[in-house]
Amino acid sequence: MLNSTQLITSITQFSYAAANKVEHKDSRLDRSYTKELQGDHQTIFTAWMTEHEKLLRHIITGFEAKSAIQDELFQEIALNIWRALPKFRQDSAVKTFVARIAHNVLATHVAKAIKMVKTSDIDSCAEVENITAIQNTPYQELNQAQRQVRLSQAIRQLKIEQRQVITLALEGMSYQEMADVLVITTNLVGVRLQRAKTLLAQLLGEVEHG
Repeated sequence: MLNSTQLITSITQFSYAAANKVEHKDSRLDRSYTKELQGDHQTIFTAWMTEHEKLLRHIITGFEAKSAIQDELFQEIALNIWRALPKFRQDSAVKTFVARIAHNVLATHVAKAIKMVKTSDIDSCAEVENITAIQNTPYQELNQAQRQVRLSQAIRQLKIEQRQVITLALEGMSYQEMADVLVITTNLVGVRLQRAKTLLAQLLGEVEHG
């Protein structure tokens, strides 16, 4: 598996070549995007990928367990970001823009029935604590690694739309940000998230007593 710097460099080179054939930074990138775009598409792309790599990898690992396939998906998402970059018009944050592209790619991936698992550090998120706040249960007594395995087993049983909102919620996104990424209303985000949390609690209860 390539390290992050090597992979991003490789993606940048590949994307640049592919673009010729076919003709994540923070809010500072958003503000300066229009001006910078005139000068260096490749520099902006590299900055975006460096800034938002962790977000993208967390989203990917929510849908795919195998590291080799994760790298393939990362490259596919990066290529789609490269191609979509000229269309970015600052009507949303860069974080939302790249997350939406990632979810579109991963929705196709899921449609091909490839197995999925949850991100490795999912259990450290406050949202998971809300989902799994069951007092004095065997789940709460497990160590972190065991809890991650149990939670992954439960998440794999959710529908794709429920996995999507849980993944974004675990990344700390607001209802509005999730709505922007998934192109749905904030009300629907709330409905899906609540349903997902309820089902997770039920599934974890079944695992605990199974």
